[in-house]
Amino acid sequence: MRAQRVPVDYRPRSARLSSLSAVTGLNVMSDPCSFSSFTRCVTKHLNLHLHLDFDRHVIRGRVALTVEALEDRFSTLTLDSSDLSVVSVTANGQPARFSLGPKHSFKGTPLEITLPFDLSRGQHVIVEVTYETSPSATALQWLTPEQTAGKKHPYLFSQCQAHHCRSMIPCQDTPSIKHTYYAQVSVPKDLVAVMSAVRDGQEVDPQDSGRIIYRFRQTVPMPSYLIAIVAGALESREIGPRTRVWSEKEFVDKAAFEFSETEAMLKTAEELAGPYVWGQYDVLVLPPSFPYGGMENPCLTFATPTVLAGDKSLSGVIAHEISHSWTGNLVTNKTWEHFWLNEGHTVYLERMIGRCLESEQFRQFKAIGGWKDLQDSVNTFGANNPLTNLVPSLQDVSPDDAFSSVPYEKGFALLYYLEEQLGGPEVFMGFVKSYIQRFAYSSVTTEEWKNYLFAYFKDKVDILNKVDWNAWMFTPGMPPVKPQYDTTMADACNALSQKWLQAKDQDLNSFKRSDVKTLSSHQVIEFLSLLLQEDPLPLTHVKKMQEIYDLNAYMNAEIRFRWLRLCVRSRWEEAVPLALKMATDQGRMKFTRPLFREVFNFEKFRDEALRVFLAHRAGMHPVTSGLVSKDLKVDVSNAASQ
Repeated sequence: MRAQRVPVDYRPRSARLSSLSAVTGLNVMSDPCSFSSFTRCVTKHLNLHLHLDFDRHVIRGRVALTVEALEDRFSTLTLDSSDLSVVSVTANGQPARFSLGPKHSFKGTPLEITLPFDLSRGQHVIVEVTYETSPSATALQWLTPEQTAGKKHPYLFSQCQAHHCRSMIPCQDTPSIKHTYYAQVSVPKDLVAVMSAVRDGQEVDPQDSGRIIYRFRQTVPMPSYLIAIVAGALESREIGPRTRVWSEKEFVDKAAFEFSETEAMLKTAEELAGPYVWGQYDVLVLPPSFPYGGMENPCLTFATPTVLAGDKSLSGVIAHEISHSWTGNLVTNKTWEHFWLNEGHTVYLERMIGRCLESEQFRQFKAIGGWKDLQDSVNTFGANNPLTNLVPSLQDVSPDDAFSSVPYEKGFALLYYLEEQLGGPEVFMGFVKSYIQRFAYSSVTTEEWKNYLFAYFKDKVDILNKVDWNAWMFTPGMPPVKPQYDTTMADACNALSQKWLQAKDQDLNSFKRSDVKTLSSHQVIEFLSLLLQEDPLPLTHVKKMQEIYDLNAYMNAEIRFRWLRLCVRSRWEEAVPLALKMATDQGRMKFTRPLFREVFNFEKFRDEALRVFLAHRAGMHPVTSGLVSKDLKVDVSNAASQ
């Protein structure tokens, strides 16, 4: 059934929200991924004291949450926690009763707190929790010196998105609530700590002269998933008026070169989306096990070392994370079911930056690649899988399991389709900028976005009413409409891939090194992606491709990843160790999971894929190892004992 839409909805918000529940089955008065109720109280500020213990792989913490009551006679609250040992709880300095509820498979454990007094609606209370994290906290990865580039000092980094902050800090771990924070972090004196906040000085730890306390303040309200911490033997280089790049010294100069255009991208993004409100924009290059391409932690974007290609060709990762400063960090999805609001708009803005700095043809070319990534995800999940809906229901579904390119690329495709219908890039970017200004500092649902779209384009409601919203948002599989992208930059890639696909053995000598030398890195990626969409090439072809193009020599991770998948699919046995090496030398899930899957699907090497995974598993990020276990059908309980 297609819901009837109204251009501007003047009903009270509660009525609008309940109608969305009726349409989508989503209850936006609660977050299916959180125990904390954002209708009863909201956190306004966190004050953190964190002591990093590298011997025991735990953080000893004390967090003071400033909580505002949203109802009268308020006396109990629930915080999210996961594998935390809670020592004590106070409310305005008085002891408060607390208990931990039953453990849920992915939501963790509710921390139920009873205040020693009642609050009236609008009153604040400071709830202080003293606690310790578990060595297996899902937000944290503790690296031994051997797992770092420098090999001398240990390293810690956090990754809280989507729902892992609760394993590091007891909090209302939902993107529907935004708060400021202040933090003091004690680390051994050989290490440097940085956070997703502005640096606020340092001092010797008065409790231990062998340690330093680093201080941080975040004055822009943000959701818990954006709290981030790193500690290691870090160095930094200034690369712009508001940007430093941080990493171990082995990577720092390479990173400074790779990200030297950051300020130009920031300025372009500001012209498109409005002022950058976060003050500092630093980039931190993590050790190889970091599971994502980047993470948009405010003031401190995290980036995988796999983007250090040496030719700035992978700067799209930084354009994407910069864009999140507006879409995601400033305007945030209210629950993870509305994740496309974060990622679809961010991809749209990232590609608009590419349009400004490169060309409209470049934007179109990137969109074509994105459509292929979407097709890949739909193929992996299955075209009828509800997780391929733009707005899925996550009732009893972990956001980690739902993660894919669907919210990114189906979201972008919808926005691009609307752009085409409503008057082109300048007109539609005007809407995106206005949407950001309207909802800045808050969290939104798809329905609120849509009501604003209808209000902004009130003269074009007839066009908007023709959009098949139900097919776009609540139907699995590929979108109902495929946009007609400009293929100028893709034509050379298409022609070369077709030539290989149609070549007989006697035609193989017609290929030349110049075939790929005339293509940009982006085009080589596209050429290989096209081949991966077809049946595997004959082994003779793949061997010839290596002989002529020497693709094994390419260090660009996006090229290497696709090339090795192609080789394994064509059953080239010599490529298997190279594929498994890439799968374990770095831990970016975009590369590691498909590489393991390809080798696992090569019957002869299935056991080898399992052996290599089990041998490397301890050094992997917990989220990565958990998902690869599922991909390879590893029984986690048995594997742990092997």
